[in-house]
Amino acid sequence: MMSGIHDVRVPVGPQAAAITDLWTLMLVVCTVVFVAIMVALAIAVWRAPRATEKAAADLAEHPRIDRRLRRGVGWAVAASSLLLAGLLVASFMTDRAVARLPLHDAVRIDLVAHRFWWEARYDAADPALAFATANELHVPVGRAVIVTLYADDVIHSLWLPSLAGKKDLIPGRESTIAFRADIAGVYRGQCAEFCGYQHAHMALFVVADPPDEYARWLARQRAPAREPATAQERRGRELVETTTCGMCHTIAGTTARGRRAPDLTHVGSRQTLAAGTIPNSATERVTWITDPQKVKPGVDMPPIDLPPRDLVAIAAYLGSLE
Repeated sequence: MMSGIHDVRVPVGPQAAAITDLWTLMLVVCTVVFVAIMVALAIAVWRAPRATEKAAADLAEHPRIDRRLRRGVGWAVAASSLLLAGLLVASFMTDRAVARLPLHDAVRIDLVAHRFWWEARYDAADPALAFATANELHVPVGRAVIVTLYADDVIHSLWLPSLAGKKDLIPGRESTIAFRADIAGVYRGQCAEFCGYQHAHMALFVVADPPDEYARWLARQRAPAREPATAQERRGRELVETTTCGMCHTIAGTTARGRRAPDLTHVGSRQTLAAGTIPNSATERVTWITDPQKVKPGVDMPPIDLPPRDLVAIAAYLGSLE
């Protein structure tokens, strides 16, 4: 798995901080109300009369006790109403705070949810500089990011707990989510809407880079795939181009131009495979290529029936694509 992932309970952006403050307030209010109810219940049970003739007589209407009970219920209703109104106002103010993020000079990214992976598209004024990656978003620290969301198949939901709230992705509709990462690090996101068998294995990692490092990352991503350096890597590229790999995947600079699966141009630089399911190591690449259904049942990728030597060659070539 990806190392150094930030604790999702700690906000690192203004939207997540506002949502965390609201959650803390609701937790405190609900805890106080729960404790008060439990105390009242304990007192009522403690004072409950025994089933005797005296107890039956006590059930008769008593004006003084009746007035006291009515007063108590009235105060409880008033307090509950005030607390609910306070939470309503706090929720409204949080919504306003989340929407106040300055968006000038924002980075714009298109994010498409597939079953069960994420496709990130980085557009540019020059179409030749546009590129796509999968399951990882790189963003610059301290700069607003606007992510336009699309769903390719069913309803998904993007949840970035350290950076922002949740936003649904509905087929045929476009939505946006904006956030800003103020601290460099890796932040885990997750599909929060049940979308099928592998819903739980649909993670997204947001990598917040310092501006200079982010610029270097952009330059690397816009470059075509590196040329194979060894005979094994050359064999791997040949197999990718001539087998079913190239029918679904794209590798810029090769004849592999498929559009139905993650872009593999720089797959070697990603820390995980299959949307965070397994680490991106040589062994795991071979396992994944050999039988994806064994690792992540229900994915669209079929197994590849090739000799072990060829499978290792493909894994080696993909690992070199950094």
